[in-house]
Amino acid sequence: MRSDTPMPPDTPTTVLVTGASSGFGALTARALARAGHTVYAGIRQPATRNASAVAELTRYATDHDVDLRAVELDVTSQDSADSAVARILADRNRLDVIVHNAGHMATGPAEAFTPEQLAQLYDVNVLGTQRVNRAALPRLRAQGEGLLVWIGSSSTRGGCPPFVGPYFAAKAAMDALAVSYAAEVVRFGIDTAIVVPGAFTSGTNHFSHAGAPADADRATAYDERYGTLLADLDQRLTALIPPDADAAHVADAVVRLVALPAGTRPLRTHIDPSRDGSEVVSAVADRVRAEFFRRAGLDDLLTTGSSL
Repeated sequence: MRSDTPMPPDTPTTVLVTGASSGFGALTARALARAGHTVYAGIRQPATRNASAVAELTRYATDHDVDLRAVELDVTSQDSADSAVARILADRNRLDVIVHNAGHMATGPAEAFTPEQLAQLYDVNVLGTQRVNRAALPRLRAQGEGLLVWIGSSSTRGGCPPFVGPYFAAKAAMDALAVSYAAEVVRFGIDTAIVVPGAFTSGTNHFSHAGAPADADRATAYDERYGTLLADLDQRLTALIPPDADAAHVADAVVRLVALPAGTRPLRTHIDPSRDGSEVVSAVADRVRAEFFRRAGLDDLLTTGSSL
């Protein structure tokens, strides 16, 4: 189903990128703006905590003569998500692409995280996408076209090192939600694309800003047998990554996906310099899903890029 009044070819695509103050989000917002799109960089606490990020974004837009704008967005608040989308629609009267990037990492023994901490990680990494979808999808459905881009993690189906369990669990939940949405919005003309980065230990703030377990006593109990491993986990991961790996490749992948014609975008795009096996497992899993849909007579819910 497509809109009767499609966007003119010379009209820039309007994009919202969540979690755009740093890392993949900041890189993606800038790359999309350079490609000629109108980009709203979702940033929480833009007047206080992230004021410097907003200033850098504004300077970038001026220096490069691109349409890149900050919009206040805290994905842990439905009111904030609704307000951000409302502002974009007031400015542009349309919204074409959502890039679900907002996320937070935590490292440490899984047992030492409180249930409340796991709930907080789910709140950002999973429920945040749901809040933004609920704010934006009514407009995308009315338009009869759009694109949801989900920034996932190779840990969902690839190498899964220990002591990052709460974060990996949240990213796996997000991936499952993305796959479900893919079939549920396709009849409205809305595409789904999951970008799957591997472990980038530079170019993002994932490791440097990672959360720690609240139960210090239980965390200490693991130090005797795992202390050395915990101390150099990021170095171990870095050793697997070739020196030319660049987090900007993730942003470039999003730009390419946005540029592809509707219905032709691959369900998954892997950007994994460490080659942890996620691409191999995902190829099988997505093919099995596609075959199951065909057996169930749900062929029209699959795009040409639903599986390899």
